[in-house]
Order: sequence, then C-alpha cells, then structure tokens
Amino acid sequence: MGSEDYSLGGIPNELPPIRELDNSVPHAPKRPQVLDENERRLAIENSLRYFPKEWHQVLAPEFLDELNSLGHIYMHRFRPDYEMYARPISEYLSNTNKASSIMLMIQNNLDPKVAQYPHELITYGGTGGVFQNWAQYLITMEYLSKMREDQTLVMYSGHPLGLFPSSNDSPMVVVTNGMVIPNYSSQKDYERMSALGVSQFGQMTAGSYMYIGPQGIVHGTTITILNAARKYLGRTSEQGLGGVLYVTSGLGGMSGAQAKAAVIAGAVCIIAEIDPVPAKKRHSQGWLTELYEDLDDLCNRAEKAVSKKEAVSLGYLGNIVDLLEFLVDRGITPELASDQTSLHNPWLGGYMPVGISFEDGLSMLEKDRDKFKHSVQNTLRRHVNAINSLTDRGTRFWDYGNAFLLESSRAGADIISPDGSFRYPSYVEDIMGPMCFDYGFGPFRWVCTSGSDDDLQATDKIAREVLEKLTIDCSDDIKTQYLDNIKWISEAENHDLIVGSKARILYADEVGRRTIASEFNKAISSGLISAPVVLGRDHHDVSGTDSPFRETADIYDGSMFTADMAVHNFVGDSFRGATWISLHNGGGVGWGEVVNGGFGLVIDGSEKSQENINSMISWDVNNGIARRSWARNSGAISAINRAMHLDSRLVVTVPEVVDEELLNDIFDATR
Repeated sequence: MGSEDYSLGGIPNELPPIRELDNSVPHAPKRPQVLDENERRLAIENSLRYFPKEWHQVLAPEFLDELNSLGHIYMHRFRPDYEMYARPISEYLSNTNKASSIMLMIQNNLDPKVAQYPHELITYGGTGGVFQNWAQYLITMEYLSKMREDQTLVMYSGHPLGLFPSSNDSPMVVVTNGMVIPNYSSQKDYERMSALGVSQFGQMTAGSYMYIGPQGIVHGTTITILNAARKYLGRTSEQGLGGVLYVTSGLGGMSGAQAKAAVIAGAVCIIAEIDPVPAKKRHSQGWLTELYEDLDDLCNRAEKAVSKKEAVSLGYLGNIVDLLEFLVDRGITPELASDQTSLHNPWLGGYMPVGISFEDGLSMLEKDRDKFKHSVQNTLRRHVNAINSLTDRGTRFWDYGNAFLLESSRAGADIISPDGSFRYPSYVEDIMGPMCFDYGFGPFRWVCTSGSDDDLQATDKIAREVLEKLTIDCSDDIKTQYLDNIKWISEAENHDLIVGSKARILYADEVGRRTIASEFNKAISSGLISAPVVLGRDHHDVSGTDSPFRETADIYDGSMFTADMAVHNFVGDSFRGATWISLHNGGGVGWGEVVNGGFGLVIDGSEKSQENINSMISWDVNNGIARRSWARNSGAISAINRAMHLDSRLVVTVPEVVDEELLNDIFDATR
C-alpha cells in the first residue's frame, strides 16, 4: 500500500467534508445528557481547541449538535476515510519499529471486525474507549510517525499531551485513563467528565491498545470452564465436559468468547443475548453453533445435545431472565451457570430489562433514564431469584467478574448471605485466583507485527515446545495448568480464533512467559520469525489489577480495596524495559471499582530486548505473586519461594501463618 495519510495522521490542512453516520457498523447508544448550559459551553470550547480558529464557526454548532444528539462529541467529520485495520508493520511510516508497532495496535483496536462501536472509538464493554474523539486519534498517529526513541508520548485519557524528551531506555508511550481524585470517581462524575471531554474509561486493553478481539477471552473462558468442572464436578481434563450443560449470557466483544470456549471445553452451552447484532454476528462467524428464538425448540435441542454429549453452543435471542425462568419451570438443571453481560455499564445499555424488546429498551434508556434504571434493577432481582432456584437444585453458579454480584446487591436482590458476604463466589475467589493467579498463571499474549500466518504458526510451535519442556520438572500444583495450555496452543490454529491482528494468547506463569518470550526473541534474531513481536497481557491477571470484585477478590487480609499493586506494576514496568505502559481507573467491573496497570513490550531479536524480557516480565508477574503471598494465599507462598530459589536477587517478605486455634483461644477467653 505504501505511505498514506493513515501513517502520518495529524489534523488536516483543509476542513474535511461532513461525514454522515455510517449504518454499516453498530453505533454506541446515546449517552445521557448530564451537562448544564455552562458545562455544554465548556465542552464545545474543549473540543474546538484542537482546530484552527478559522474553523470554529463551522465546527461549534456541529459539535453542539453531536453533544445534544449523541451525548458526546466524537468529531465524526474527522474520522479517516481509509480502511481501519492492523497493517503489516512495514506499511507504517515512522522512525522506529516500536512506534510502528503501537500504530498497528491502535488501528487493530479500532478495526470494525474487532471494535464494538468503531466509529465512536469504543473497542468493547460499551464504554471501553481508545480515544475520546477522532482529533485525538489523528494527532496521536502523527506523533507516533514522527517521534524518536529518546522521546515519550504522554497520553491523558485519550488526549495526546505531547512528545517529551526522555531516553532510549524510557517507555515510548505512557497512557493514563480515568485517573481522577478518589472522591470524584462515581458513575455520575464519570459521565460528566466524559461529556466534557476531559476523561475516559479505557477498559485497560482498549485504552492501552492491547485488545486482540474475543480470542483474548476465549482462552481465559476455556480455562475457567475447565477449572470450574474440576472444582465443582470433579471432571479431569481427560474426562472433559461431555454431557455437561453450561448456561450463561452475553455475546458481545468479550462475552462473545463464551460460546466458542464452551465448545472447546466439550460442553453443551446455552447462551442468551438480547441484542440481535452481536448474536447474529457470532453465529455468522461460526463462534455460535446455532441460534434460536423459541425457548421450547432451544431446550429440546439442548436436552438432545446433553444426551449425546455433543460439544455445541446454542444461542437464545432474548433476555437471560426469560431463559432462566423457563429452565426453572421446565425442570432443567444445568451443572454450571454464570453471566457475562456488561453489568459494569448497567445504565447505558450493558444490561437490558426483561419483558421488553431490545429496541424498546434503548428507547426507554433515551427517553426515561430513571425508569430504565428501575427496570434494570427489577430485572436483576428476578435474575437472582431464578439463579437461586437453580442452585437449590444443584447448579453451581459463579460471578464472572462483570459486576453481577455488585449490581445485584445494589438492586436489593437476594444475593447476600447471613454473614454479609455474597451468596455466590467470584470466579476469581473459587477458580482463577487459587488455581491460576496465585501461581503466576495469567493471560500472556502476543501479536506478530508482520501480519504473517507463518510467523504466528512459528510462535505457536515455540510456545508449545517451551511448555512441554517445562512440564518435565514442574511441581504437581502447576502441572495441570501447563497441560491445559499445551492442549490449547496445540489446537488454537484449528479454532478460527483470529479477528484482526495475527495474535495469540495462553496462560503461563513467570517462567513460562519469560522462556517463551526469550525463544521468540531468538527466533526473530535468526529470521525464523520475520518481524518484531508485541508482548502484553489482559487485566485478568496475577499482578496488574486491583479490584475487590474481580482480580483480587480472593485477597482476604483486608487489602482487597487497596491499589498499591497495580500502581507499582505500572511504575515498575516503566523502568524495566516496557515499550509502553498504562494506568487506568476502571476495567471489567467499571469506573471507580478497579485500578489497572498494563504494558506493551516490543521485542526485535536484539540483546536489549532479551534484557527487557528478563527484567520486566519477571517483575510483572512476581509483583502480584508477592502481594498474594503476603495475603497468606498458600499457593502464592509456595510460588514466591520457588521464584526466590531461581533468582537470588529476589528477596520477598514472606508471612508467618498464624495458628487459627491460637486466635480462637484468645477471643474465646475474652467473651
């Protein structure tokens, strides 16, 4: 393709023509009108500062119209007219492959095949934005095309503050999203600041350019389902999930992975989705096997599939509450159940009221927001009642870190146990925390910047061989996770997982991630892999995220509401070689409920890349294991002791575990 404007970016020299709304892609629901007249004036003023003064008279009424009609100023006029996708790195004009890699990752996040609302710059989760407006995108791409390795691009909630002198060893880009004063981190505060154009919810992998499409969560979901079957049903990997019925909801950007993951795990999956666009999209992609609108037909098919032990996903185009209540009435008891609707975003369309169509729900959201909120909370109460009925019969339900427990409790649902805890566990508490995160296993991912299938196949082979070698001498407490991931990476190519960039993901511990990355680096140096590889991870991980409602839900020493770990992760990665780093208020469970620290690391086959791998990846994982160890998580204590044995430079404060009988005796004596 050669050099084009997509590489250079920048605000155009001439005012581009107005662009009509393109209905070939989904569009974000209208955001709430939360600004008074003075604030609306301020929002317009904030938006116009990106453009020459002579354009202001034309743009001011246009931006006001966007604010009034959409609830946010996206600057649709400035959306580029070229196709948006991750091009091979060689097609980007820049002074360094690191900058080109970041440009590739940004464009992948905005690819219509990848992004949920691409023209509103939202990648997933309803509000997970890469930028707040198209001017920010254009300026950022221009900076990336021009910058040198001794400069750092500073990003404030999507706004490119500028290029600042630094050093060749500094991160190329430092990203923050939604970082506000703690007492101003409510949903109401967020909506106001978002409308003003001064802050955004980046969702971490959206706002830090690390999203790789639903594949990113397919693997995590597969691992979760396999481990849930082990814990709750006593099913081994060899036995699989044949004949197991798993019921859940959500087929959007992240939740769309569930249908594919359930089939890979071998289960029969029934999954509800009320929005016909993602439901039909997943079906057309082949990620969802079959799609139904009639509950009788659906359940007849499910019962047949269970009896035959088929691995199949059956979509229900309708509300999850209708599905669950129907299962209760019909006497069908699924072994496993969860929910993955966007309940971190309950009042902007992430979760829809029962009893009305999707279109009527959107209309209610726009016309009567209070009624919408009331209807959502009523639906959540019914949702929980149906789950309670199923679990009384034997279903095992877990919260998938989507704020289901949190928002259900706020709605007054019957979700609280007599001791004040949630009636159901977070998937982190019961499954991923003790079985994966405590040992350092988490969603290690990479992107082949060449765009070559050959390079991706080479990385798959390398990763598999590394894990196979590591299983020879590994301890029994982590061997199962290695074996699960060997099976995953061996079969990944056959499951048509690629949407957007040539990317892959697997769960690996510190030794696994570091060894795989080192082998990639050697392969790039030798020419076996033809171009640099970008390394990163998700926020469902051991170290980068603090959230009492998801990633650190299994921290029981009273520190589950602290965020030292995520902040230290961000800072520590910065001086250990990360190419870019990110810090976010918000993540999977919403604004104000979580802090994320993320990174991107470009490796190019050099000795410097190897130094960065050894230093940064070790820290990125062991930081979290050390925190989990200090919380007295037994798996993490064993893992950090193992890590200290492997590297004498690592010296971690390890807790003494208190005898429970001693505490019982002391407190019994005072009663």
